[in-house]
Amino acid sequence: MVRLILLTAPIVCALCGVFMGRFVGFVTYNLLGFSPSLSSVFKMFIDDDGATNDKDKKKPHKKSKAKKNGDASGNKLQNVRATLVKVGIVLSLWFLHAELRPYAVTFHEKCHMLSQHMSHPTIVQKGKLKSGEEVTVDDYRKCYWWINDNTPADARILSWWDYGYQITAIANRTTIADGNTWNHEHIALLGRVLTSPEKEGHRIARHLADYALVWAGGGGDDLAKSPHLARIANSVYRSMCPGDPTCSKFGYSKEGPSKMMSDSFLFRLHSHGKFGIVADPNRFQHVFTSPYEKCRVFKIKGVSQESKKWVADPKNRVCDAPGSWYCSGQYPPALQKVLNEKKDFDQLEDFNKVRDDSEYQAQYHENLKKRSEGKAITVEGDKSSSGKKSPWKPVREVSTEEREEFNSSWENSEEITLLWNYISNDDLKGLMQRLMYNPEDAFRRSSDGRGPMWWANEYGRSKMIRVLKKLGVSTNLKDARGMTPFTVDNEL
Repeated sequence: MVRLILLTAPIVCALCGVFMGRFVGFVTYNLLGFSPSLSSVFKMFIDDDGATNDKDKKKPHKKSKAKKNGDASGNKLQNVRATLVKVGIVLSLWFLHAELRPYAVTFHEKCHMLSQHMSHPTIVQKGKLKSGEEVTVDDYRKCYWWINDNTPADARILSWWDYGYQITAIANRTTIADGNTWNHEHIALLGRVLTSPEKEGHRIARHLADYALVWAGGGGDDLAKSPHLARIANSVYRSMCPGDPTCSKFGYSKEGPSKMMSDSFLFRLHSHGKFGIVADPNRFQHVFTSPYEKCRVFKIKGVSQESKKWVADPKNRVCDAPGSWYCSGQYPPALQKVLNEKKDFDQLEDFNKVRDDSEYQAQYHENLKKRSEGKAITVEGDKSSSGKKSPWKPVREVSTEEREEFNSSWENSEEITLLWNYISNDDLKGLMQRLMYNPEDAFRRSSDGRGPMWWANEYGRSKMIRVLKKLGVSTNLKDARGMTPFTVDNEL
């Protein structure tokens, strides 16, 4: 908004000046009989000195010409009309002055206040303590200086894009995103990291950055912005808030933060050390908090050195032309699975794209309207007005090649552990939610060759078996012992 004001203010001032000039010219012409201009002023001085030119002598005055060509009655009527116009203008000006003066005074005071506010650096502010003492809050600059003095020169800092330029210019470190937000998909990935559950956000962040910086301390900090971050992330990664473009489940209510918010990467780092909340020590190390707790820095543990090395390699950059100086980087291969889940964001006004995302946009605005009116928002999977549920189905179909790859690759992983927990705890809703946006997980196999279908049969989860069959999981596969999912019970 500050940039918009700075860019448009001169234009608005010039246009207002043109309007005011025309208005004053109209008024003075009708009241005094001449239009104020440089030429008329010069002419007035010349006439006063007795200097006239031949053209002015030969050119008859309008009034004298009217007297010669007009009759007496016409002149009288003209004079009456002119007098009425002047009286009307004077009364109008008096009325407008009385009515508009309070607004003009308020507008001037507001402009003066904004000018003072914008004349100071945004990272250095005045504040008051609870005791009433006025202090200078220099937290943000100290935070950037700390990063410059205490982190390696090749350190990468993850934060919301608002502070990217400041990190680059003051901290002299690489940032994941700066104020140039033309790449919406990249900003959405950053939003996904910050608003995803702490564990999932870390799994992505470890391939992108070495440190995470969050603005805390209330006001317009990162937590206050986070519902917008979730919406931006969901516009590209629809699994964030399925069926709800406005991410109504991510935010604050009278009861406090929602579960989705309180479990998020951003919330855990923002609220670290408060109300008994602690960021996962296995994933994050708290290294700095500014004097007034406006800024916090965390070291990301388990950073993928392989991804960091791959990104830094000039060979993995894409140039816009052979020998060009403009060579943009790429995401490391380890993030390809995450990137495969994205749906490129299409602006409605972009006629160059064939894909149409108008349905999502319409639902987004409809949900915003419901929120403003205090109405409940119906999301995908909820009961509709007809009392029926939307049919469950995955967001995409797993290809034959992917199925064969998972069936031939047996390994223990975080995904395998997560699936086993869903099935052993009889968490059907959690399993369906997971498989809706990650249908490939249904075909994963642990190191002993067993997978979700084996466990579902072992625990007698008939509904889960139906879900897995709907995804196309075969019941004829064999584990390391040569047993199919439905022969395990007999063997045991």
